[in-house]
Amino acid sequence: MNETAYVIETIVKAVVVLSIIAALAGFATYVERKVLGLMHRRLGPMHVGPYGILQVLADGIKLFTKEDVIPQNVVRPIFLIAPLISVVTAFLALAAVPFLPEFTIFGYTVSPIISDISVGILFVLAVSSSGLYAPLLAGLSSSNKWSLIGGARASIQLLSFEVITALSILAPLMLVGSLSLIDINDYQSGGFFDWLIWKQPVAFILFVIAGFAETNRVPMDLLEAESEIVSGYATEYSGIRWGYFFIGEYANMITISFLVSLTFLGGYNSLWIIPGSVMIIFKVMAFMFFFIWVRGAWPHIRPDQLMTLCWKALMPIALINILITGIVLL
Repeated sequence: MNETAYVIETIVKAVVVLSIIAALAGFATYVERKVLGLMHRRLGPMHVGPYGILQVLADGIKLFTKEDVIPQNVVRPIFLIAPLISVVTAFLALAAVPFLPEFTIFGYTVSPIISDISVGILFVLAVSSSGLYAPLLAGLSSSNKWSLIGGARASIQLLSFEVITALSILAPLMLVGSLSLIDINDYQSGGFFDWLIWKQPVAFILFVIAGFAETNRVPMDLLEAESEIVSGYATEYSGIRWGYFFIGEYANMITISFLVSLTFLGGYNSLWIIPGSVMIIFKVMAFMFFFIWVRGAWPHIRPDQLMTLCWKALMPIALINILITGIVLL
């Protein structure tokens, strides 16, 4: 492939990924409201379109047309930039994620990954974690005490879960011997019992817990706990800037769902007669449902409980898991 064709293919793939993930992030809000409605024995959206299906369109119109209010006494440049950090880092992290197995269209082989870098999983985790600077800066730049508390909690959450994310993924990477998400996927190509969840169940549980913290989801939604700090870091935002935060949140949920599927659940490898492309979509959808189910079933925890859980419980477990994995490999 010559350089021009490579550049064109990369741009096309980036546009396709951005369009699809943005649409899915919007649709995920509808799915979440309907699932939570069923769990809480209510209907959820029902009035806009059949079964409320057009509620996503109505919400989008509202976000784009609502007045963008900037309160007095905010640190204006940082206040304006913070929402962009959230959405940019969320989509940038998707660049190293292989979404599907390779396929051929009109005789041309397409690799459904924007950039296959050798340290793919490290890149995705690093960029995703950078997104937590968005609520931190939003809270610190606002002239509101609830926003300030939400921003302070962002730093607490970043310091707590980031250690667990790194340590939990280290043991599976020791088995695979590579940081490439494609290599991790190929390592599990032998079938159902080659999935890393069977070899590293402790790492899987730790990584999932860290994923909830990274995406700011219940029970670790400390940054915007409505019962305590109104809407936390986003209290003074409105319109599309408010929407950027939550587009980024749902995009991060999709990214974490892909990471869990690729790293522990066999990725896009086929299973029996089920094609790999169907398997990866099913796994991501199942994990997205798990995110929503936890929100409907669990209360959120306090900041001190998060720090205690991460530093006193999860970190020692992760270190022991790494030690045992190293001994087994030797």
